[in-house]
Amino acid sequence: MATVQKEWTSLIVGLGQTGLSVAYYLARKGISFAVVDSRKNPPRKTELHKNFPDVMTEFGHFNPNTFIQAKQLIVSPGVAVATPAIQAAKQQGAEIIGDIELFVRDVNNSTQIPIIAITGSNGKSSVTTLVAEMAEKAGWCVYAGGNLGTSSLELLQKPQPDLYVMELSSFQLETTHSLQASSAVILNLCEDHMDRYDHFDDYVAAKRVIFKQSQWAVINRDDDLVFALRSTLAPEIPQISFGLDQPEENQYGVKAGHLCKGKQRLMLTNEIKVPGQHNISNALAALALGEAVNIPLKAMLNAIRAFTGLEHRTQWVAKINQVQWFNDSKGTNVGATLAALAGLSGKTVLIAGGQAKDADFTPLTSVVIKKARAVILIGEDRDKIAKVLQPSLEALDKNSIPLVYAENMQQAVTLATDLAQPQDNVLLSPACASFDMFRSYIHRGEVFMDAVRSLPK
Repeated sequence: MATVQKEWTSLIVGLGQTGLSVAYYLARKGISFAVVDSRKNPPRKTELHKNFPDVMTEFGHFNPNTFIQAKQLIVSPGVAVATPAIQAAKQQGAEIIGDIELFVRDVNNSTQIPIIAITGSNGKSSVTTLVAEMAEKAGWCVYAGGNLGTSSLELLQKPQPDLYVMELSSFQLETTHSLQASSAVILNLCEDHMDRYDHFDDYVAAKRVIFKQSQWAVINRDDDLVFALRSTLAPEIPQISFGLDQPEENQYGVKAGHLCKGKQRLMLTNEIKVPGQHNISNALAALALGEAVNIPLKAMLNAIRAFTGLEHRTQWVAKINQVQWFNDSKGTNVGATLAALAGLSGKTVLIAGGQAKDADFTPLTSVVIKKARAVILIGEDRDKIAKVLQPSLEALDKNSIPLVYAENMQQAVTLATDLAQPQDNVLLSPACASFDMFRSYIHRGEVFMDAVRSLPK
């Protein structure tokens, strides 16, 4: 469908929350635009037509002729830059950017407010939230956004803060060219979104953009892929590292049950409320990021002590009949599930499955053998996970680990009650996307928690 044609210079590609925020931003700037989406009825269509009735729109397909008219394409994260129509426009000289690029240009040109930038395959939201809470503990005005919560361009409508803390996905970084972060981190790297990238190296290259013009680079010593990126950074960019080992001088790490900077003991690791080694690592990353923008140390440590984690991220749900239930629906890739499963003490019944995104599930095998009481698989790609796990589980002589299928979440929860033993955990950590059965990972987690809470006590 197309409305009345109007002259325009910028083409918004994709009409979700991000695309609509771009429309409002361009309108405020007096920049003419059109909007396209490959879906016939994109989610923000009604609001767009109500507020911008004269804007040209094309829904239901991508017309290359429309794309090549544009001087600038503002591409939503959900649309692959490799889309032929986008590449055709690029060949004609169109600029290809995203909403984060618009945001950082605005900050660079006007406010110069420091930005902390956070990416990685896992832990982004937790670290983003924790750093923001550190700044709040110090009495700063801070806004967190990007891939988490409020879209970046909406943040510009608020009173000026002291700090922006931005969670950035690989899709957002692909179309960002002007980011000059005060401190930046790639928390970790593992296969994710392989349905969008031809090669893992392409995914890593997208993530690496975060360091390109950063004033400080925060490096994870425990992730070999991230650690190897040190040598690719410009020599003028100072680096600070974190890891779960004993740190060298002026680096962050762990010694004798304490978070440390060099030889300085900062706090006990058992003061961290959220379980798992990965959450200790997240706390260290947050300390390094906060130091770079001079958040006071006392405020940072108080924030770590108070932090109880995020919803759907190894979130404690209930204790029923001596079994602990955890919701890690945000575990949408293999690395996240590895961290969640490894981080729980004792044996765990794992509920996994969904849309695999062309992931390799082989790394799950060793942790499942070590930590799992049983594995319950759901979703359209459950056979792919079973094909990887089944040979190793069948090879176990004693204490075999059952692998069973469930048709829905309620059945998975019921099966888990039968398989779990006293003092065990039940963990929903799918290692997959949710869209085969649910509206989002949030919906998936809510359905799981509702099923758990309805169990007889």
